[in-house]
Amino acid sequence: MQKLSKVEVVNGVAMERALIRITYEIIEKNKGIENLVLTGIKTRGVYLAHRIADRIKRLEGETIEVLELDVSYYRDDNEGRNAEKQTVSADNKTIKGRKVVIVDDVLFTGRTIRAALDAVIDLGRPDKIYLAVLIDRGNRELPIRADFVGKNIPTSREEAIQVSLKEIDETDQVNILKNI
Repeated sequence: MQKLSKVEVVNGVAMERALIRITYEIIEKNKGIENLVLTGIKTRGVYLAHRIADRIKRLEGETIEVLELDVSYYRDDNEGRNAEKQTVSADNKTIKGRKVVIVDDVLFTGRTIRAALDAVIDLGRPDKIYLAVLIDRGNRELPIRADFVGKNIPTSREEAIQVSLKEIDETDQVNILKNI
C-alpha cells in the first residue's frame, strides 16, 4: 500500500500576491483594459478569472467580461467527440476582434490549453490571445507557454499539483502530491 506525501508550496497569502501580480501584468501588457475579455477554463480557471476581474475593477474602475470555457469537447483524449459542443456559457458571446486572456490553474502538458485555443477560435477571431496560469509545472508535450505565471513549480511526472480554492475547497493553497 502506497502512502501519499502532500507538501504545501503556495499558501493563501502567496496565491493572493500571485493573482495581484498577474492582474497588474495583464493591465500593463494591454496598456489598459479596453477590448479585453477573460475566459476561465472550467472549473478552477473560472474562479481565478473572476478574481482577476474583481482586481481589475478595483484598479481600473470598470467591469470586464468573464466567460466560462468548457474545453472537454475539444480535448484530443476525449472519446465522446460526437457530443454536442458546449464551449462557453454566457449565451455564446463572440470574441471577434477582442483581446482574450485564457485563465487556468495549472499548466502542465499543454493539451488543455490547445483545446482552449480551439474553443476560443470557434467563438470568432480574436485580436490577440494571452495565457494566464496560477502554476506552471513544466513537462510540456506541446509548444505552449504562459504569458502570465503566478508561480513556476518544476515537478516530475510522478508528482501531481493540487490547487485548492476557497470557492470550491474552502481554502486557498497549492500542494505537491507524490506517492511514497
